[in-house]
Amino acid sequence: MNESQSQSGLVRALGPIDATMIVIGSMIGSGIFITSAESARLSGAPGWLLLAWTIAGLLTMSGALCCSELATMMPRAGGVYVFFREAYGPALGFLYGWTLFLVVQTGTIAAVAIAFAKFLGVFLPSVSQDNYLFMQNPIPLGAGYAISFSTQQLVAIFLIVLLTWTNTRGLKLGTLVQNIFTFTKTAALGGVVLVGFLLGWSATSAARTAAWWDSWANGWT
Repeated sequence: MNESQSQSGLVRALGPIDATMIVIGSMIGSGIFITSAESARLSGAPGWLLLAWTIAGLLTMSGALCCSELATMMPRAGGVYVFFREAYGPALGFLYGWTLFLVVQTGTIAAVAIAFAKFLGVFLPSVSQDNYLFMQNPIPLGAGYAISFSTQQLVAIFLIVLLTWTNTRGLKLGTLVQNIFTFTKTAALGGVVLVGFLLGWSATSAARTAAWWDSWANGWT
């Protein structure tokens, strides 16, 4: 193999911390900050809520261990695409790859960007889904569908463009941005857990006064 061929492959420039931050960043997103309140409302009792989180954690760990084992067996670039291709054939691998590109990842990126803009609107009221640009009201397309362009959507688009640009600048800058964001949201999540433990010791806290397994006793309907 000559020098030009040896330099044409993928560059292994990510360290253990960088790789760990990528995995953590892909698993811990804005959903943990958005769905927790809804999960508590639907469960109605602290015991059921913690049980649901425990089961979800065990399922997540099972999936992570399976992916780890498969990656060890097939250490090739492509991730889950490689697993599908080897297990079910090139056709399903091809479909999964394009579905991931056109639907799964794009939808996830859009949802996370909107979530960021939604939380930003708490500090900047002008960033709102009701603050429309270039139009006074959304253009209806049918039942439950409409075209709109709000300041919230503008911020989400700007965020996607900005992060895309940083990733095109090179691996070092993309890794730095990834690590900063992952450390920040992990610290924020740890802060939420810490506040929960500190406030939970209070005699008047919901953890002390609520019925742990009786949702109806807590006013659940």
